[in-house]
Amino acid sequence: MAAGRADPVSTDALPVDEPIGVYVHWPFCLSKCPYCDFNSHVAAAVDHDRWRAALVRDLEGQAARIGRRRVESVFFGGGTPSLMAPETVAAVLAAVGRLFRLSNDLEVTLEANPTSVEAGKLEAFRDAGVNRVSLGVQALDDAVLKFLGRAHSAEEALAAVATARERFERVSFDLIYARPDQSPESWRRELTDALRHAAGHLSLYQLTIEPTTPFHSLHARGAFRLPDEDAAAALWDVTQETLEAAGLPAYEVSNHARPGQECRHNLVYWSYRDYLGVGPGAHGRLTERGRKVATRAHRAPALWLERVEREGHALVDDRPLARDETLVEATLTGLRLAGGVPRERWHALFGTGPETLFEPATIELLTGGGFLELDAEGLRATAAGRTRLDAVTDRLLRGVTPAG
Repeated sequence: MAAGRADPVSTDALPVDEPIGVYVHWPFCLSKCPYCDFNSHVAAAVDHDRWRAALVRDLEGQAARIGRRRVESVFFGGGTPSLMAPETVAAVLAAVGRLFRLSNDLEVTLEANPTSVEAGKLEAFRDAGVNRVSLGVQALDDAVLKFLGRAHSAEEALAAVATARERFERVSFDLIYARPDQSPESWRRELTDALRHAAGHLSLYQLTIEPTTPFHSLHARGAFRLPDEDAAAALWDVTQETLEAAGLPAYEVSNHARPGQECRHNLVYWSYRDYLGVGPGAHGRLTERGRKVATRAHRAPALWLERVEREGHALVDDRPLARDETLVEATLTGLRLAGGVPRERWHALFGTGPETLFEPATIELLTGGGFLELDAEGLRATAAGRTRLDAVTDRLLRGVTPAG
């Protein structure tokens, strides 16, 4: 394959009515967690009327370019979307219904912090149209929550989970592991406790140190140490064993669900389908005239708001992707899934199978080493491959040079 080739990938083989997702970014938080590198900002006050109007206008502008596609999921992320006015959620969902066709089983997810104040708004969000909630619990230990900069206690978090389960059929919550001094035994106990309160979905993320975060400088100064590679692998093994035994296998590297309870919105991302990104810093992937197009909005909330009010959008990136860029993205996202990338998906995106998209010697090396499986169904990472997925995909994509 020619490295760095800049021709846009043709997506003519993709289903004409393949459903899309809509991501809505609410950038505000009450405080910034020390591990977080998301586009989130602490604001003393928010003009909810202005933001409501701007989010709808941004959505309208993007809808105009792709027509009345069928939407199967809407995801309110952040930031802390549970700080939104429920009226804003209702207005955005009304606009989605007006501008697009909706799947009969439309999934509408809202991320929420499990503080008592925000949990008290869950009923209003349900009435606004939300039918799935994802709670940022992060830990079930008060000392750990303090270390992570969270504003809630473990007791408050579990009360919020109970409140959510009373109001929504589909509830998920997040936990962070591979924390300082965490042992496999203590993590197993915490997971067992979490499973007593869980519904059909859990997201379990390893703590990573991201540049520009407070944890980065603290870690560099030796203020705390994370588990080494072997200890982190042991925690990973405990995660897989415990959740598998409880009937919530990993359907993606960090996400576990009972069959049928998978987050459909995130499956849009991982299967490399189209989605609109609305709000500050939001990314999108759209198919236009047979080309995959990448969009990205301005990150700064004030500048995004001004530009949307003045111009109808705040995009700072809006360009067709080169074939190799698309190959990299489809590979990095798709191999996160337990089922990998189906063969028909490779053909729909690239007109050929994985055998001709990657170096044959590389595929032979990775399949022979037990890290990838390639068969009539498609290409997927094995359990061993998913534990070191960054290294596996780096080796698989060697020689692929994205342009741009």
